[in-house]
Amino acid sequence: MGFEEFVAERLDGLLRYATVLAGDPHLAQDIVQDVLLRAQQRWDGIDAPPTYVRRMVTNEYLSWRRRAVRRMVPSSHDVLDALGPPAADPATAYDERDAMLALLATLPRKQRAAVVLRYYEDYSDEEIAAVLRCGVSTVRSQISRALATLRQVPHPAALTTGAGE
Repeated sequence: MGFEEFVAERLDGLLRYATVLAGDPHLAQDIVQDVLLRAQQRWDGIDAPPTYVRRMVTNEYLSWRRRAVRRMVPSSHDVLDALGPPAADPATAYDERDAMLALLATLPRKQRAAVVLRYYEDYSDEEIAAVLRCGVSTVRSQISRALATLRQVPHPAALTTGAGE
């Protein structure tokens, strides 16, 4: 598969993945653009492009988080609509999605990456370990800690409606 074919086939998925990781569609575009520019330069030497480029996106996100100051850029609902189908009540869907993205943003970067790879990208423990370059037991530990943190917060709808307090 050539580079142009790869980009045509995978760009939307890479942008969605980066948006969920970064929580900011503009930053996600920057990350994916930087990664694709670097990947294009060494395209002939890449054995498994989908895995390799996804790892590059993850690493770029992780390194961005290390070197940048924390900033929150609110996403518009139009941008977030691209991440998934609307629920029966659009207002509830927006509230729950905003709350979940806000909760994900509170997780440490590696925990967030592991959770996104598991539940958004449907990767196995072994695949996540390969992307994050760590052991399978570390992946399980990261996900377990992240879920424990997320479970301490009431249901996402309760965060925005004030229910359950």
